[in-house]
Amino acid sequence: MKDKGNYEIEGIVTELLPNTMFRVEVTSDKRLIIATLKGKLRRAYVKVMPGDRVKVELTPYDENRGRIVFKFK
Repeated sequence: MKDKGNYEIEGIVTELLPNTMFRVEVTSDKRLIIATLKGKLRRAYVKVMPGDRVKVELTPYDENRGRIVFKFK
């Protein structure tokens, strides 16, 4: 469920980081953000690898951190 004020963007995973964190390059403006997996994806054991297209949810409070909510096939 999308909260008020949050917005979603698409990006490509460029690097795997410790503690299930990922560096994601936003496709629209080529900036890098750090993202974690949403709990639903963790419970379903979704594997995210470099090169995967993902949808990231961001809050207006921190534009450099987000949550991966969907992995495109």
